[in-house]
Amino acid sequence: MADANAHVASKSFFEEGTTKSSKGIRSWLFSTDHKRIGLMYLVTITAFFFVGALFGVLMRLELMSPGETIMGAQEYNTLFTLHGVIMIFLFIIPGIPAIFGNFFLPLQLGAKDVAFPRLNLLSYWIYLIGSILVILSLFMQGGPIDTGWTFYVPYSVRTTTSVSLPLFAAFVLGFSSILTGLNFIVTIHRMRAPGMNFFRMPLFVWSTYATAWIQVIATPVVGITILLVIIERSFGVGIFDPALGGDPILFQHMFWIYSHPAVYIMILPAMGVVSEIIPTFSRRTIFGYTPIAMSSLAIAFVGYLVWAHHMFTSGMSDTSRVIFSLLTYIVALPSGVKVFNWVATMYKGSIDPKPPFNWVMSFVFLFSIGGLTGLVLGSITADIHVHDTYFVVSHFHYVMFGGTGTIVFAAMYYWFPKMFGKMYNIKWANLNALFYFIAFNTLYFPKFIMGYQGMPRRYYDYLPEFADLQMLSTIGSWLMFATLVSIFLNLYLAVKKGKKAHHNPWGGVTLEWHTSSPPPLLNFDKEITVNHEPYDFSQLKELDYESK
Repeated sequence: MADANAHVASKSFFEEGTTKSSKGIRSWLFSTDHKRIGLMYLVTITAFFFVGALFGVLMRLELMSPGETIMGAQEYNTLFTLHGVIMIFLFIIPGIPAIFGNFFLPLQLGAKDVAFPRLNLLSYWIYLIGSILVILSLFMQGGPIDTGWTFYVPYSVRTTTSVSLPLFAAFVLGFSSILTGLNFIVTIHRMRAPGMNFFRMPLFVWSTYATAWIQVIATPVVGITILLVIIERSFGVGIFDPALGGDPILFQHMFWIYSHPAVYIMILPAMGVVSEIIPTFSRRTIFGYTPIAMSSLAIAFVGYLVWAHHMFTSGMSDTSRVIFSLLTYIVALPSGVKVFNWVATMYKGSIDPKPPFNWVMSFVFLFSIGGLTGLVLGSITADIHVHDTYFVVSHFHYVMFGGTGTIVFAAMYYWFPKMFGKMYNIKWANLNALFYFIAFNTLYFPKFIMGYQGMPRRYYDYLPEFADLQMLSTIGSWLMFATLVSIFLNLYLAVKKGKKAHHNPWGGVTLEWHTSSPPPLLNFDKEITVNHEPYDFSQLKELDYESK
């Protein structure tokens, strides 16, 4: 893609920072280098992910058998709320953009950094402050929040648990998301290397670009909504509480106008990562580059128009329900374009089934199940049957965790050698992908069956006929947690003791593979000029890469 092979820099960004001292905690906490900020997000988000996962395991232990097992109903309500808040607001939404977007967006553009490095650091600190507020809310008067992550009124207005502080934390986290999105948009418009027009950008950049627009436009809506709930709780002004003349349906409209596009904040960057990994491990240029790029923008646009499919049972006209059902089906089309083009890229490709590719294959299977069951929920009559059941829980986890979560691991395995300059154990990583796939389906697929049979979501107890499937799902949670520990142990040992990685171990051709591993402070040691298409593998004849 560029006019030169990789250049080995004398110092990496680990050895040379942007502060007076290149070492020590201050050199990281006050660094404006996008790569260090990406790694700070990685450490922080990983810590919250394990806390959220631990809460999920505790919930499954409670549901292992009917009746009270290890906790009471109130503790269960608190746990599933915290599990949702942590996983949604602290892991899935910021995950890929904050970690991999920060680290690789400037590299893929041939830029030295993002457009506003200090604003980038501020975004991290706002994220950290919002996260700390969530933790502090656990110790406030009234006890931890128990409303569920959707904060539905009128319950969230009336409950005596601590609701205002975690809501304010979500409000603060929204600023981090907006500033990151704004930074990425300006970076993409202003910082591209000479020769890189919009249609020479890697597809991860396209998906991050579409995501950034959603972050900037949609996030203020949920900020206003949760601010109104805080005002309602503090002053009883009657905005959403029907007892005071308010409208709880208005809350649902305002909440989902943001929260459905937020689903695409979560999944679009993951789709971008898939579009990077499949060509690299198929040794073939991506099939349908322009349709994939445009489908990201189409998903971002149509995603604004489908929010009310969450509210088919909340009370709306039949005409409205038909329109929102139709729009839900339409948003599936650009997603289908991506899947078709990924498969077409692999067709007659020289496939090299390394760990990142295997994780992507797991994603395609899991995300396809999540997408197809989303069409079931988009159908009005089917949605009424399974509304607020375990079917919805399973669909949501297949899309979010099976989709975005799986690609977080795929991205980590793909870009780990570039980020740390070390190589992990390949066999161990392949086994991780296999056990993850088994554990995931053991944990979540029984919920489809239970939901179809009528098991409601969010319930602390259940009828005896669900006991076997609940037990199977709980066993799946144990397998999943053990797999997650194994994944991070492999990567941790690679950082500490792994062999030095080649600067281009997979034979990638996008710009991040044209520099040393780990990259130097300013990413490249000379000016980059782009004179190839983004996935032109004829460059491999000129590039130095590890072919075996």
